[in-house]
Amino acid sequence: MQDNVSDHKKFNKKHLIWITPLVGIAVLVVVFLIYASFYYHADETAINALASDDLVKVSETEYGWFFDGPSDENIYIFYPGAKVEETAYAPLLHQLAENDMDACLVKMPLRFAFLGMNKAEPIIQSGRYKHYYMGGHSLGGAMAAVYAAKHSEMIDGVIHFASYSTKELDDSMMEIVIYGTEDKIVSRKSIEEGRQMAPDRYYEYTIEGGNHAQFGNYGIQSGDGAASVSASEQQSEAIRLITDIIK
Repeated sequence: MQDNVSDHKKFNKKHLIWITPLVGIAVLVVVFLIYASFYYHADETAINALASDDLVKVSETEYGWFFDGPSDENIYIFYPGAKVEETAYAPLLHQLAENDMDACLVKMPLRFAFLGMNKAEPIIQSGRYKHYYMGGHSLGGAMAAVYAAKHSEMIDGVIHFASYSTKELDDSMMEIVIYGTEDKIVSRKSIEEGRQMAPDRYYEYTIEGGNHAQFGNYGIQSGDGAASVSASEQQSEAIRLITDIIK
């Protein structure tokens, strides 16, 4: 009888060794899913920018949204910021498409770009365009740069909005970094460190009065600075800077 009790205790201990970590992982997954369920939503301006007009045809795709403007040569693949509804960036990309660079707005799993870092792959493999650019906003830009660093033979450049590169970019590419003076979220130290990863053709701009959230249209972001320009003004200035370089 005593041997049976002893064997039973050993059996329970063995099960606890692998059950306890599984329970811990399950709890972490649930916590993460709850955390991810609270996100910033696109505003009415963003929803309206999903409509086609005389210059830009907007269509929903398998990867997200496609903004088809006058360009037949340039395409920009955009990764959204963390916990932001992807359509919040429609006004920015609609305007970019008007200015000779078509745009792909990529929808990320649970709105985290690190869960869909390779989503640019089928877009690039299509081979429709002569020049492919990647980038995004905040975490999205950083993750796009990681992909671009690994595929420099296919990517012409990286364009960041309130973001930076964490992997060294090949000198065959170019890099643009744009952020607002009132941005209280993106780390200036990280941007400085990103310069060490930059290719020879590196451009960095600050938009006076711009903040972190106004590269998208999703309202006020917690911890951000107060912008002294409108989202429309901030986005238009960013597009002007980009098109001046690309042209």
